[in-house]
Amino acid sequence: MGASWIPILFFTALWAIVGILLPIFVPKGVNRGILQVILMLTAFTCWLFWLCCYMAQMNPLIGPRLTNTTIFIMAREWSNIKL
Repeated sequence: MGASWIPILFFTALWAIVGILLPIFVPKGVNRGILQVILMLTAFTCWLFWLCCYMAQMNPLIGPRLTNTTIFIMAREWSNIKL
């Protein structure tokens, strides 16, 4: 199972808008630089968190815990060999 490019491109574009375009429209004031940095860091950290969660689902480290009975039933039902 591989990654689909559609969600990766969509969320990258979404967070790029937040991190690149929104800081341009911050009103002028004393704290303009801080607000721009906050928007950029928020966009980057949210994108990175989303990407890590998305990629972790492709190859999970922990699989389902199955009992011996369940494994035996799966082997019997999914294989051509009748046990």
